[in-house]
Amino acid sequence: QVQLVESGGGLVQAGGSLRLSCRYSGRRFSNYAMAWFRQAPGKEREFVAATNWLSSTYYADSVEGRTTMSRDNDKKTVFLQMNSLKPEDTAVYYCAADEYGMGSPLTDTYDYWGQGTQVTVSS
Repeated sequence: QVQLVESGGGLVQAGGSLRLSCRYSGRRFSNYAMAWFRQAPGKEREFVAATNWLSSTYYADSVEGRTTMSRDNDKKTVFLQMNSLKPEDTAVYYCAADEYGMGSPLTDTYDYWGQGTQVTVSS
């Protein structure tokens, strides 16, 4: 059984920063590709960032350059550092895991999901 719990969301002004965390529970954490997705009201869930067991990292064009994803296998946690936040970044951010994955941007690739953490960016 795998459980993912996100934290770190909140209300921030445009131009500010947040660091989201995703705590993993279960075994073989290092074998999982981990990803962040987000979903705004009335919109489909979209890819934000992913990292695989080789530490290759991928970012959506909308966040690349101001977002950094990292993982701490000892703490069984992944992070999403978001800088220069924009109102369009407002969404519920979800953590996802894919065993032996490569870091796909496709939602249906991932088997395990957290319940999400709300990020709201005011103008």
